[in-house]
Amino acid sequence: MITLYVDALVAHSPAQLPLADDVRFTEDSHELKLGEGFWKTVTAKGHFRQDYVDPRRQIVAAHVELFEGDTPVLYSVLLRIADRKITGIETLVYRVPDDAKSKPDHLDKPLPVMNDPVPAAKRMRRAEMIKVALRYTGGLRIGSFAQADTPFAPEAYRYENGIKTAGDGCSTSEICTPKIQKIMLHPEIKASVAVVDEEAGIVLLWMNFGDTHSYGPGRALVTFEAFKIFDGSIHAVNAFFGFLPKETERNWPSAE
Repeated sequence: MITLYVDALVAHSPAQLPLADDVRFTEDSHELKLGEGFWKTVTAKGHFRQDYVDPRRQIVAAHVELFEGDTPVLYSVLLRIADRKITGIETLVYRVPDDAKSKPDHLDKPLPVMNDPVPAAKRMRRAEMIKVALRYTGGLRIGSFAQADTPFAPEAYRYENGIKTAGDGCSTSEICTPKIQKIMLHPEIKASVAVVDEEAGIVLLWMNFGDTHSYGPGRALVTFEAFKIFDGSIHAVNAFFGFLPKETERNWPSAE
């Protein structure tokens, strides 16, 4: 379904998709007619794609690199499926600015660990995985993963918009160990569960980081952020985010 969607998107042809009669489509939390918004301006596929699958809820999602002319676009898409038809499409679009201080440099290969199978003995129940992911949100809320005791595995890393911001060889901080990195206080952060893949050990959260007066006047960082979770710990994090009005709500139900 993700492949069908991306191909139809780049072809500017929603008619290629197996759609329910009452399909709903949002871009950056705004209700649009399918075929509007980024559907009109996308020009090509990039190299990167990471899928997230929730068989229990019949939801699939992906982080995908696309292009709008020469501009890289980091695209998050979530599809709700029923009877082999798409009933809901939720998207988040971030165009990488020409003058960005840091540009994606880790979108040319698959994410380490994220696609590795989890041994059955190390898998966790759905509710337990969600609790671990939300301890990451809790660390952001109080400005300290250490104080929140967010459980990171020793080899844990984080990519944000294709840039390695935590883990061995990170490029944005002198301290690369995620648990002890200095992080900004986000007291107004909100989180919603988007996907839980119990077999693959992945939780995808939608988060609005709230107004911290650091993302522009009245703006907040909004993200779809994926966590590889097994054996009680977070082993990998991958986020695609954009900057939207601080009041932005997800407006889709949680997959808890």
